[in-house]
Amino acid sequence: MLSIYKEYTDGVKSMKIIKSPKEMTDFALEAKAQNKTIALVPTMGALHEGHLSLIDKARSSADVVVVSIFVNPTQFGPNEDFDKYPRQLEEDAKACQERGADVIFAPDASDIYAPDASTYVCEESISTHLCGKSRPKHFRGVTTVVTILFNIVRPNIAVFGEKDAQQISIIERMVRDLFMDVKILRAPIVRDSNGLALSSRNKYLDTLERQGAARVHQSLLAGKRLVHDEGCTNIDRVKALVINHVTNAKTRVIYVDVVDASTSLPVQTLEKGKCRISMAVWYGQTRLIDNILI
Repeated sequence: MLSIYKEYTDGVKSMKIIKSPKEMTDFALEAKAQNKTIALVPTMGALHEGHLSLIDKARSSADVVVVSIFVNPTQFGPNEDFDKYPRQLEEDAKACQERGADVIFAPDASDIYAPDASTYVCEESISTHLCGKSRPKHFRGVTTVVTILFNIVRPNIAVFGEKDAQQISIIERMVRDLFMDVKILRAPIVRDSNGLALSSRNKYLDTLERQGAARVHQSLLAGKRLVHDEGCTNIDRVKALVINHVTNAKTRVIYVDVVDASTSLPVQTLEKGKCRISMAVWYGQTRLIDNILI
């Protein structure tokens, strides 16, 4: 029996919350038998306005919107924040319903991975750069769980946010290489009023840290101005400026690089409109990533 999230007093339509992979697939197959298209928004929960903008894009692109909420253990490395990653299904469900989602797929880890699971999906080019250097098994976990979600939900469309630009590039490559019948849609980064890219991990920051972390976006803007206003095409100079702008006692740079805007692979020549500056930093104890098109 499919569980139904109760209707709120504001009259918003009911929304299904499905935990079983089999029930999710049964629902998807029934929708497709009715010639309905399905859009999937994969998330790990702790939803913010960035996630909700993905639901909006999915809502305008398909008949049925499924939001997966699953904190995926295989994309966390040793000593990372899997155990403390924010989990708030009730609040997330209300937000999804108010934004017009039809289904939340919220399985347990034991529903997704058998105790002796030993099969992974690996992309071995794009994933070796940027975040792949400091989180060597992270993207293997991402591509594996996204493949599993695609197999369960059977979406026609999947929507991802460009804050995780490298992740989108990897998923696009995986879909192409494995002939997956899913259209990948990119959605723009949503930012706080001070420019900080919205992220579930921002919950780790206190009020003063949120203000200070705005320097991440400010440093990217400085790099973009160097290219657009001064005509700089020297990649090392752009990277040096961004690093110098962002670094202070609170901030430790993990990487800054100029990459192809589509593939997220490093470039040798900087071309305006075809590249982005990507970066990751430790701001205090919180890992933040961001990027900007140049």
